[in-house]
Amino acid sequence: MALKDILVYLDQSKANSQRLDTAADTAQAFQAHLTGLTIAQTPHIPEFMPADFIRQQQKAAEERNANIRKSFEERMRGTDILWDWRAVSMTSPAETPLDVLALHSHYADMTIVGQPRPDDVDAVMPRDLPGKLAMVSGRPVLALPYAWRPRPIGKRVLVAWNASREATRAVHDAMPFLARAEEVRVLALTRGGGLEGHGEQPGSDMAAHLSRHGINAVAEHNVVEDIEVPDALLSAAADYGADLLVMGAYGRPRLSEIVLGGASRGILSSMTLPVLLSH
Repeated sequence: MALKDILVYLDQSKANSQRLDTAADTAQAFQAHLTGLTIAQTPHIPEFMPADFIRQQQKAAEERNANIRKSFEERMRGTDILWDWRAVSMTSPAETPLDVLALHSHYADMTIVGQPRPDDVDAVMPRDLPGKLAMVSGRPVLALPYAWRPRPIGKRVLVAWNASREATRAVHDAMPFLARAEEVRVLALTRGGGLEGHGEQPGSDMAAHLSRHGINAVAEHNVVEDIEVPDALLSAAADYGADLLVMGAYGRPRLSEIVLGGASRGILSSMTLPVLLSH
């Protein structure tokens, strides 16, 4: 499937401009339509507060939303990108910002979000936004580290392969990137030498499948013993010089909450490169 419709979530975080630059560059590279979206924040203010205070808070929220829109429109100006802008509000007290973003993600080929900063006290999204969005939206999510400096994504791609349904979905959602990559490495990590559902050569079947699509893919199998899987993946990505990590998003529903699996949570909390997630 071609990547022709991209959604980017924008807010007032410090990494907002880098996220916008990456979204614009990605849309330009794929000749895709780009939608900028922010959650219009209308502060909840008790009725007993003074009228002047209420007006001040409402004005501040309006200025915030206007500034985010201005930055998006200025970045689009002078490009040949087809784009539109959405400032959307929550429609009920039970609705969350994640619900709103997931709904709009349904109508895009991919959603770009940022890794929340630990010191961002004004964030309206959950700290584990990328993983949860991938779990509930049904669409691939491109997550950018908060310290990311925009540069081309997808020249050297590392695929975290464990032969699961989620990893399979991630690989095929990443096909637009893989088809353009200079090299793709399919990395299978196993513990204690076990094959854990792989064939005799872990990763080789997926690498062969990708090669039939004209993708320059090689398989690699590492045995993990004294290091956690997220650390092993990030270390391998650094050694390989990867500029994109493709992996499945793992988790389970628990009552009304989505709980991410350990590998997903570990990668997303310590990510050092863009991660394309699918569930």
